Amino acid sequence: MPDDIHWGRLFSRALAVPALVAAAHIGPAGTWLPGPRRALLPVLAGKGAADHVALTFDDGPDPRSTPAFLAALDELAVRATFFVLGEQVLGHGRLSRDIVRRGHELAVHGWTHNRPWRPAPRRETRLLARAAHTVAQVSGTAPIWYRPPYGILTGDRLLAARRTGLRPVLWTAWGRDWTGDTTARSVAATVLADLRGGGTVLLHDTDRHAAPGCWRATLAALPALVGACRAAGLTVGPLGEHGVASPVRTPDAGAAVIRGRWPGIGVGFR
Repeated sequence: MPDDIHWGRLFSRALAVPALVAAAHIGPAGTWLPGPRRALLPVLAGKGAADHVALTFDDGPDPRSTPAFLAALDELAVRATFFVLGEQVLGHGRLSRDIVRRGHELAVHGWTHNRPWRPAPRRETRLLARAAHTVAQVSGTAPIWYRPPYGILTGDRLLAARRTGLRPVLWTAWGRDWTGDTTARSVAATVLADLRGGGTVLLHDTDRHAAPGCWRATLAALPALVGACRAAGLTVGPLGEHGVASPVRTPDAGAAVIRGRWPGIGVGFR
C-alpha cells in the first residue's frame, strides 16, 4: 500500500507540471475576450486620450490592397498604425517604406500569421525579435507596439514582447471585416457600436488571412468611420499619438532590435 501511495503521488505531480505549463501558456490568451479586456485591462485594450481614436490595420503590407488604403488615408488626411508581418515586410520593402514615408506608424504583428498551439518560448522570442528588427530596418527606429496574430496573447508571447521591448496592445472596437459577407455598412456599424473616445480600432488592409476581397468593404467604410469620429469631436490618428504609455524596455532592447543583436536574425529586402 505505501508503494501505491508513493507512485500515486509521483503520477499526480507528473500530471500537475504539464497542466501548470499549459495554464501559464494559455491563461493570458483570455485577454482576447473584449468585455474583460476593456474593463480590467484598458491599457492592453488600447485606451488612450479621451479626445482621440487610434486607427490600426493588421496583416499587411499587401501590394494588392495596401496602396489603396494609403491613398484613401491621404485623401482623408489621417495617419494610422499598421501592424505588419515580418515576412511581408521582408518581401515588400518598398511598400513598407512608403507606409512610413506617408507619415504612418509601423508596428509588429509577428513574423507569420500563426496560432500558438504549443509552448515554444525560445521560438516566439526569436521570431518576434526578427520581425521587430525587420520593421526597424524599414522605419529607422525600433517599433513600440505589438499585436499578436488573432489577438492571442499567450504567456510565450508576453515573455517574447518583454524581451524584445515591445508593448502589447489589442483593441476596443473592430469591424469584423474578414468575412465573406462583409460590407462597408456592416464594417462601419460594427466599429461604431463599440467605439468611444480613447478607443483603438482594429481593421485589416488585406485579405491574405480572410475572405477574398473583403478588404474592399473596409476601404469603402473609412470615410464614414473618420467622418463619424470627427463629427463627435474626436481626432483620428496612430497609436503613437493616442496617449498610451510606451513600454518599459529591457536594457538596450531598442538598440538590439535595430542592430539585429538577436540569435537567428538575418534579413534582406526586396
